[in-house]
Amino acid sequence: MTADRDIATKDADDYGEKWFADLSSFEENLVSAWGRRWSVSSEVGKLRAVLLRRPGKEIEIVKNPSDWRWKDVMDPQKARDQHDAMAEVYRSSGADVYYVEEQREDRPNALFMRDNVLGTPEGAILCRQATAFRRGEERAVAAAIAKIGCPIVRTISGNGIFEGACGIWIDRETIVLGTGVRSNEEGVRQVEDVLRAMGVVNILRFQIPWGHAHLDGLMNPVDRKKLLVFPWQVPYDVLDILIRKGFKIIEAPSVDEVKRGCAVNVVALEPGRVLMNKGNPLTKAELERNGVEVIEIDVNELKKGFGSLHCMTAFLERDPI
Repeated sequence: MTADRDIATKDADDYGEKWFADLSSFEENLVSAWGRRWSVSSEVGKLRAVLLRRPGKEIEIVKNPSDWRWKDVMDPQKARDQHDAMAEVYRSSGADVYYVEEQREDRPNALFMRDNVLGTPEGAILCRQATAFRRGEERAVAAAIAKIGCPIVRTISGNGIFEGACGIWIDRETIVLGTGVRSNEEGVRQVEDVLRAMGVVNILRFQIPWGHAHLDGLMNPVDRKKLLVFPWQVPYDVLDILIRKGFKIIEAPSVDEVKRGCAVNVVALEPGRVLMNKGNPLTKAELERNGVEVIEIDVNELKKGFGSLHCMTAFLERDPI
Protein backbone atom coordinates (compact mmCIF):
# COMPACT_ATOMS: atom_id res chain seq x y z
CA MET A 1 0.00 0.00 0.00
CA THR A 2 2.81 2.41 0.86
CA ALA A 3 4.51 1.73 -2.47
CA ASP A 4 1.24 2.35 -4.33
CA ARG A 5 0.83 5.71 -2.59
CA ASP A 6 4.42 6.65 -3.46
CA ILE A 7 3.80 5.83 -7.14
CA ALA A 8 0.59 7.90 -7.17
CA THR A 9 2.38 10.86 -5.58
CA LYS A 10 5.25 10.57 -8.04
CA ASP A 11 2.82 10.48 -10.98
CA ALA A 12 1.07 13.62 -9.74
CA ASP A 13 4.37 15.43 -9.37
CA ASP A 14 5.48 14.36 -12.84
CA TYR A 15 2.28 15.11 -14.73
CA GLY A 16 0.41 17.77 -12.76
CA GLU A 17 0.51 21.25 -14.34
CA LYS A 18 2.81 23.48 -12.30
CA TRP A 19 3.50 26.21 -14.89
CA PHE A 20 1.22 29.06 -13.95
CA ALA A 21 0.15 32.05 -16.00
CA ASP A 22 2.26 35.20 -16.14
CA LEU A 23 -0.20 37.90 -15.09
CA SER A 24 1.68 40.87 -16.51
CA SER A 25 -0.33 42.92 -19.02
CA PHE A 26 -0.11 42.85 -22.80
CA GLU A 27 1.16 46.44 -22.72
CA GLU A 28 3.94 45.52 -20.27
CA ASN A 29 5.07 42.74 -22.64
CA LEU A 30 5.13 44.79 -25.86
CA VAL A 31 8.91 45.20 -26.01
CA SER A 32 9.78 41.63 -25.00
CA ALA A 33 7.09 39.95 -27.10
CA TRP A 34 6.66 42.34 -30.05
CA GLY A 35 10.06 43.99 -30.38
CA ARG A 36 9.24 47.57 -29.45
CA ARG A 37 6.70 49.66 -27.58
CA TRP A 38 3.87 49.78 -30.15
CA SER A 39 1.72 52.04 -27.99
CA VAL A 40 -0.37 55.14 -28.64
CA SER A 41 -2.53 56.86 -26.04
CA SER A 42 -2.00 60.49 -27.01
CA GLU A 43 -1.99 62.80 -30.02
CA VAL A 44 0.90 64.87 -28.61
CA GLY A 45 3.37 62.54 -26.86
CA LYS A 46 6.72 62.53 -28.66
CA LEU A 47 6.28 60.77 -31.98
CA ARG A 48 8.33 57.57 -32.23
CA ALA A 49 6.89 55.55 -35.14
CA VAL A 50 4.49 56.19 -38.01
CA LEU A 51 3.04 54.18 -40.89
CA LEU A 52 2.71 55.95 -44.25
CA ARG A 53 1.78 55.14 -47.83
CA ARG A 54 3.96 57.07 -50.26
CA PRO A 55 1.72 57.85 -53.27
CA GLY A 56 2.30 55.13 -55.85
CA LYS A 57 0.89 54.29 -59.26
CA GLU A 58 -2.59 54.40 -57.76
CA ILE A 59 -2.73 58.20 -57.81
CA GLU A 60 -2.04 58.20 -61.55
CA ILE A 61 -5.37 56.56 -62.41
CA VAL A 62 -7.43 59.58 -61.33
CA LYS A 63 -8.94 61.27 -64.37
CA ASN A 64 -12.25 62.44 -62.94
CA PRO A 65 -11.48 63.67 -59.39
CA SER A 66 -15.10 63.62 -58.23
CA ASP A 67 -15.17 59.83 -58.72
CA TRP A 68 -12.68 59.52 -55.86
CA ARG A 69 -13.78 62.40 -53.60
CA TRP A 70 -10.88 64.54 -54.81
CA LYS A 71 -11.11 68.18 -55.78
CA ASP A 72 -8.43 68.04 -58.48
CA VAL A 73 -5.91 65.74 -60.15
CA MET A 74 -2.53 65.56 -58.41
CA ASP A 75 0.79 66.04 -60.13
CA PRO A 76 2.38 62.66 -59.21
CA GLN A 77 5.97 63.87 -58.80
CA LYS A 78 5.00 66.94 -56.82
CA ALA A 79 2.77 64.82 -54.59
CA ARG A 80 5.60 62.36 -53.93
CA ASP A 81 8.09 65.14 -53.24
CA GLN A 82 5.73 66.72 -50.71
CA HIS A 83 5.09 63.35 -49.07
CA ASP A 84 8.85 62.72 -48.83
CA ALA A 85 9.29 66.13 -47.18
CA MET A 86 6.67 65.22 -44.58
CA ALA A 87 8.39 61.90 -43.87
CA GLU A 88 11.74 63.66 -43.49
CA VAL A 89 10.28 65.98 -40.83
CA TYR A 90 9.15 62.90 -38.91
CA ARG A 91 12.59 61.29 -39.17
CA SER A 92 14.42 64.45 -38.16
CA SER A 93 12.13 64.70 -35.14
CA GLY A 94 13.15 61.23 -33.99
CA ALA A 95 10.39 59.03 -35.42
CA ASP A 96 10.86 55.80 -37.37
CA VAL A 97 8.96 55.88 -40.66
CA TYR A 98 7.44 52.64 -41.94
CA TYR A 99 5.65 52.26 -45.26
CA VAL A 100 2.89 50.24 -46.83
CA GLU A 101 5.07 49.13 -49.74
CA GLU A 102 2.43 47.32 -51.81
CA GLN A 103 -1.08 48.58 -52.47
CA ARG A 104 -3.87 48.06 -54.97
CA GLU A 105 -3.40 50.24 -58.05
CA ASP A 106 -7.11 51.15 -58.03
CA ARG A 107 -7.02 52.73 -54.58
CA PRO A 108 -5.74 56.32 -55.00
CA ASN A 109 -6.88 57.37 -51.51
CA ALA A 110 -4.55 54.87 -49.83
CA LEU A 111 -2.11 57.66 -48.91
CA PHE A 112 -4.58 58.76 -46.20
CA MET A 113 -3.29 56.19 -43.75
CA ARG A 114 -4.95 57.47 -40.57
CA ASP A 115 -8.26 56.22 -41.98
CA ASN A 116 -6.90 52.66 -42.02
CA VAL A 117 -5.29 52.52 -38.58
CA LEU A 118 -6.03 53.69 -35.05
CA GLY A 119 -3.07 53.25 -32.72
CA THR A 120 -3.92 52.05 -29.20
CA PRO A 121 -1.95 51.42 -25.98
CA GLU A 122 -1.42 47.80 -27.09
CA GLY A 123 -1.03 47.97 -30.86
CA ALA A 124 -3.13 48.83 -33.90
CA ILE A 125 -6.81 48.61 -34.69
CA LEU A 126 -7.25 47.83 -38.40
CA CYS A 127 -10.19 49.89 -39.56
CA ARG A 128 -12.99 49.31 -42.07
CA GLN A 129 -13.59 52.06 -44.59
CA ALA A 130 -17.00 53.60 -45.13
CA THR A 131 -16.66 54.05 -48.90
CA ALA A 132 -16.64 51.09 -51.27
CA PHE A 133 -13.85 52.60 -53.38
CA ARG A 134 -11.47 52.38 -50.41
CA ARG A 135 -12.28 48.91 -49.16
CA GLY A 136 -9.46 46.52 -49.84
CA GLU A 137 -6.75 48.97 -48.79
CA GLU A 138 -6.73 47.33 -45.38
CA ARG A 139 -5.38 44.02 -46.73
CA ALA A 140 -2.12 45.69 -47.77
CA VAL A 141 -2.05 47.68 -44.54
CA ALA A 142 -2.48 44.51 -42.46
CA ALA A 143 0.44 42.89 -44.28
CA ALA A 144 2.65 45.94 -43.66
CA ILE A 145 1.78 46.05 -39.97
CA ALA A 146 2.46 42.34 -39.59
CA LYS A 147 5.79 42.66 -41.41
CA ILE A 148 7.14 45.22 -38.94
CA GLY A 149 5.87 43.25 -35.94
CA CYS A 150 3.17 45.56 -34.62
CA PRO A 151 0.24 43.67 -33.06
CA ILE A 152 -3.20 44.10 -34.63
CA VAL A 153 -5.50 44.06 -31.63
CA ARG A 154 -8.77 44.26 -33.58
CA THR A 155 -10.04 44.29 -37.14
CA ILE A 156 -13.36 46.09 -37.52
CA SER A 157 -15.75 43.48 -38.85
CA GLY A 158 -19.38 42.57 -39.39
CA ASN A 159 -21.51 45.62 -40.12
CA GLY A 160 -19.08 47.89 -38.31
CA ILE A 161 -17.63 50.95 -40.04
CA PHE A 162 -14.85 52.93 -38.42
CA GLU A 163 -12.04 55.06 -39.84
CA GLY A 164 -9.08 55.93 -37.64
CA ALA A 165 -9.54 59.69 -38.00
CA CYS A 166 -12.84 59.27 -36.13
CA GLY A 167 -10.80 58.75 -32.95
CA ILE A 168 -8.76 61.41 -31.13
CA TRP A 169 -6.70 60.49 -28.06
CA ILE A 170 -6.74 62.83 -25.07
CA ASP A 171 -4.73 60.80 -22.54
CA ARG A 172 -4.18 57.17 -21.46
CA GLU A 173 -7.69 56.91 -20.02
CA THR A 174 -9.56 59.22 -22.40
CA ILE A 175 -10.44 59.16 -26.10
CA VAL A 176 -12.99 60.96 -28.26
CA LEU A 177 -14.85 58.68 -30.69
CA GLY A 178 -17.02 60.14 -33.43
CA THR A 179 -20.02 58.72 -35.23
CA GLY A 180 -21.08 60.10 -38.57
CA VAL A 181 -20.77 59.48 -42.28
CA ARG A 182 -17.45 57.59 -41.81
CA SER A 183 -18.18 55.58 -38.66
CA ASN A 184 -21.34 53.93 -37.39
CA GLU A 185 -22.51 52.85 -33.96
CA GLU A 186 -21.40 49.26 -34.47
CA GLY A 187 -17.90 50.29 -35.52
CA VAL A 188 -17.53 52.57 -32.52
CA ARG A 189 -18.87 49.80 -30.24
CA GLN A 190 -16.14 47.44 -31.46
CA VAL A 191 -13.44 50.06 -30.85
CA GLU A 192 -14.88 50.86 -27.44
CA ASP A 193 -14.93 47.18 -26.41
CA VAL A 194 -11.22 46.81 -27.21
CA LEU A 195 -10.19 50.05 -25.51
CA ARG A 196 -12.14 49.40 -22.30
CA ALA A 197 -10.24 46.12 -21.90
CA MET A 198 -7.04 48.21 -22.05
CA GLY A 199 -8.17 50.48 -19.22
CA VAL A 200 -9.58 53.36 -21.26
CA VAL A 201 -12.39 54.50 -18.98
CA ASN A 202 -13.40 57.88 -20.44
CA ILE A 203 -14.88 57.48 -23.91
CA LEU A 204 -16.35 60.76 -25.10
CA ARG A 205 -18.90 60.49 -27.90
CA PHE A 206 -18.87 63.11 -30.62
CA GLN A 207 -21.58 63.29 -33.27
CA ILE A 208 -19.72 64.46 -36.38
CA PRO A 209 -21.76 67.18 -38.13
CA TRP A 210 -23.19 66.92 -41.62
CA GLY A 211 -20.56 67.90 -44.20
CA HIS A 212 -17.58 66.65 -42.19
CA ALA A 213 -15.88 63.26 -42.50
CA HIS A 214 -13.60 62.99 -39.47
CA LEU A 215 -12.70 64.47 -36.10
CA ASP A 216 -9.19 65.58 -37.07
CA GLY A 217 -10.53 68.42 -39.18
CA LEU A 218 -12.52 69.70 -36.20
CA MET A 219 -10.28 69.22 -33.16
CA ASN A 220 -6.68 68.28 -32.42
CA PRO A 221 -4.58 68.35 -29.25
CA VAL A 222 -1.45 70.48 -29.75
CA ASP A 223 0.09 70.31 -26.27
CA ARG A 224 -0.45 68.40 -23.04
CA LYS A 225 -3.36 70.62 -22.05
CA LYS A 226 -4.09 72.62 -25.21
CA LEU A 227 -6.66 71.77 -27.85
CA LEU A 228 -7.07 73.41 -31.27
CA VAL A 229 -10.73 73.39 -32.36
CA PHE A 230 -13.07 74.59 -35.09
CA PRO A 231 -15.29 76.29 -32.51
CA TRP A 232 -18.70 76.19 -34.18
CA GLN A 233 -18.55 72.49 -34.99
CA VAL A 234 -17.41 70.88 -31.72
CA PRO A 235 -20.10 69.86 -29.20
CA TYR A 236 -20.27 71.78 -25.96
CA ASP A 237 -20.57 68.55 -23.96
CA VAL A 238 -17.20 67.30 -25.26
CA LEU A 239 -15.35 70.57 -24.65
CA ASP A 240 -16.94 71.03 -21.23
CA ILE A 241 -15.46 67.73 -20.07
CA LEU A 242 -12.03 68.62 -21.47
CA ILE A 243 -12.09 72.09 -19.91
CA ARG A 244 -12.87 70.42 -16.58
CA LYS A 245 -9.79 68.24 -17.17
CA GLY A 246 -7.72 71.43 -17.43
CA PHE A 247 -7.53 71.93 -21.20
CA LYS A 248 -7.13 75.34 -22.75
CA ILE A 249 -9.26 75.67 -25.87
CA ILE A 250 -7.59 77.44 -28.82
CA GLU A 251 -10.19 78.48 -31.36
CA ALA A 252 -9.13 78.42 -35.01
CA PRO A 253 -9.72 82.03 -36.09
CA SER A 254 -10.54 81.49 -39.78
CA VAL A 255 -13.30 79.35 -41.27
CA ASP A 256 -11.57 79.59 -44.64
CA GLU A 257 -8.30 78.24 -43.22
CA VAL A 258 -10.13 75.38 -41.50
CA LYS A 259 -12.16 74.39 -44.53
CA ARG A 260 -9.71 75.09 -47.37
CA GLY A 261 -6.35 75.08 -45.62
CA CYS A 262 -6.92 72.09 -43.30
CA ALA A 263 -5.65 74.33 -40.49
CA VAL A 264 -6.82 72.02 -37.68
CA ASN A 265 -5.39 68.93 -39.42
CA VAL A 266 -1.98 69.19 -37.76
CA VAL A 267 0.43 66.58 -36.40
CA ALA A 268 2.10 67.09 -33.03
CA LEU A 269 5.74 66.01 -33.14
CA GLU A 270 5.96 66.36 -29.36
CA PRO A 271 4.07 68.39 -26.76
CA GLY A 272 3.79 72.02 -27.89
CA ARG A 273 5.41 71.47 -31.32
CA VAL A 274 3.26 70.81 -34.37
CA LEU A 275 3.58 70.29 -38.11
CA MET A 276 1.10 72.34 -40.18
CA ASN A 277 0.36 72.81 -43.87
CA LYS A 278 1.57 76.13 -45.29
CA GLY A 279 -1.01 78.77 -46.02
CA ASN A 280 -2.76 79.13 -42.66
CA PRO A 281 -1.19 82.33 -41.24
CA LEU A 282 -4.03 83.27 -38.89
CA THR A 283 -4.18 79.84 -37.26
CA LYS A 284 -0.38 79.65 -37.08
CA ALA A 285 -0.25 83.04 -35.32
CA GLU A 286 -2.97 81.98 -32.86
CA LEU A 287 -1.10 78.80 -31.97
CA GLU A 288 2.15 80.71 -31.49
CA ARG A 289 0.35 83.26 -29.34
CA ASN A 290 -0.64 80.33 -27.13
CA GLY A 291 2.90 79.01 -26.81
CA VAL A 292 2.79 76.32 -29.53
CA GLU A 293 5.74 76.06 -31.95
CA VAL A 294 4.60 75.62 -35.56
CA ILE A 295 6.66 74.01 -38.33
CA GLU A 296 5.23 74.53 -41.80
CA ILE A 297 5.57 72.43 -44.93
CA ASP A 298 3.70 72.55 -48.22
CA VAL A 299 1.31 69.63 -48.83
CA ASN A 300 -1.10 71.54 -51.05
CA GLU A 301 -0.68 69.06 -53.92
CA LEU A 302 -1.57 66.15 -51.63
CA LYS A 303 -4.42 68.18 -50.21
CA LYS A 304 -6.20 67.89 -53.57
CA GLY A 305 -7.41 64.54 -52.21
CA PHE A 306 -9.28 66.40 -49.43
CA GLY A 307 -6.84 65.35 -46.72
CA SER A 308 -3.79 66.78 -45.01
CA LEU A 309 -0.98 65.87 -42.60
CA HIS A 310 -2.94 64.14 -39.86
CA CYS A 311 -4.98 62.23 -42.47
CA MET A 312 -1.80 60.84 -44.05
CA THR A 313 -0.17 59.68 -40.82
CA ALA A 314 -0.95 56.55 -38.82
CA PHE A 315 0.69 56.79 -35.40
CA LEU A 316 2.17 53.48 -34.19
CA GLU A 317 4.17 54.73 -31.20
CA ARG A 318 4.14 57.84 -29.08
CA ASP A 319 5.66 58.52 -25.69
CA PRO A 320 3.09 58.51 -22.88
CA ILE A 321 2.13 61.85 -21.41
